[in-house]
Amino acid sequence: MKTLCFGSLNIDNVYHVSHFVSRGETLAANALNIFSGGKGLNQSIALSRAGLEVYHAGAIGSDGQFLLDELKQAGVDTRYVRILDDTRTGHAIIQKSEDGDNCILLFGGANQKITPDQIDQTLENFSEGDLLVVQNEISELGYLVGSAKKRGMLVALNPSPMEDSLLPLLPLVDYLILNEIEAAQFLQLDQAAYPEFMLSELLRQFPNVTIALTLGKDGSIYAGGSQLIRQNAIIVQAVDTTAAGDTFTGFLLAGLMKGDGPAAAMKFAAAASAIAVTRLGAAPSIPMRDEVLRFLES
Repeated sequence: MKTLCFGSLNIDNVYHVSHFVSRGETLAANALNIFSGGKGLNQSIALSRAGLEVYHAGAIGSDGQFLLDELKQAGVDTRYVRILDDTRTGHAIIQKSEDGDNCILLFGGANQKITPDQIDQTLENFSEGDLLVVQNEISELGYLVGSAKKRGMLVALNPSPMEDSLLPLLPLVDYLILNEIEAAQFLQLDQAAYPEFMLSELLRQFPNVTIALTLGKDGSIYAGGSQLIRQNAIIVQAVDTTAAGDTFTGFLLAGLMKGDGPAAAMKFAAAASAIAVTRLGAAPSIPMRDEVLRFLES
């Protein structure tokens, strides 16, 4: 089985601040760090470091070559990434507060230049039973998911950023990994409700999808078929939460694809994301599979 992550590649500009800037406020940053990022890149690296054979597809500008180097160093095949001469690489402006929390402003750039032609040419190299992992930071997502399902591929969706345009895709999705806010938006609720209620409503509307609902400090819940599994959060001292969700997604899917079983896969993902938040940066913070296994043993 091959895994194709068709998603964003970003340059992350991380500003260290005492607090998040408010409307009308000018705030001096304490430091600036530049990292590789983008939910697609982060999840490709997580999937690869968790032990899967991973291919990344997407687009960058000529300023983003170091992103491909980062993927290759993590063992990800980048042959399906296009380099565009007339477009800048997508980037993010990230404020990181002293307590380790963050807020993010995205510019799509080359991520929004994905075409049906690129999708068709890429998917020709994948077949029934392969896994497609997608988020919502590239163009032509609907065409991509529909084309993958026609080939018999499994589809995993992390709906971030959440938009109403994703709703028609849910009947085509096999794995849905989302947080409380995204679940509430799918259900058109004003705010997050009791987690089990949101899960039951999502499963009522989309009975064929397997769902992992992340709850921050309250852990996560897996719901698929007749199974409902709650995983507690692993408490650590967080310094940067930027890639926690992407790490969780990659390690969860890797565990499931390797046949570890839902309970083991959820514990695997929780441990990996706990390690990630103790480190600075997005992609650089994602641990290796062996490191996560040692962490669980200890």
